[in-house]
Amino acid sequence: MEETPDVAAPIAWDIRREGRSWTPDEFSARADRLLGVELEVSKGKLFGNEKTRLLILRMLLENVGTDAVVQLGDLGRWKEAVATAEREHGAL
Repeated sequence: MEETPDVAAPIAWDIRREGRSWTPDEFSARADRLLGVELEVSKGKLFGNEKTRLLILRMLLENVGTDAVVQLGDLGRWKEAVATAEREHGAL
């Protein structure tokens, strides 16, 4: 009988407009995902894979909040991205 590797339970991300601190349980669940992750650059991108990049982004978004994030780029591009997401979700 083969043993299956430990699979971490999915995280219920709580990304708000304003950043927030994690509870001790949230910190543990998120920090556990970072074990073994090293800062690296591969082909001009941080971290070796998209899964790790998205994990780090979700963590930062919870802590920083979306209001701060939209200040970091061209507002028109954020609006385009939101409009595209709305069209795609509306098509479901």
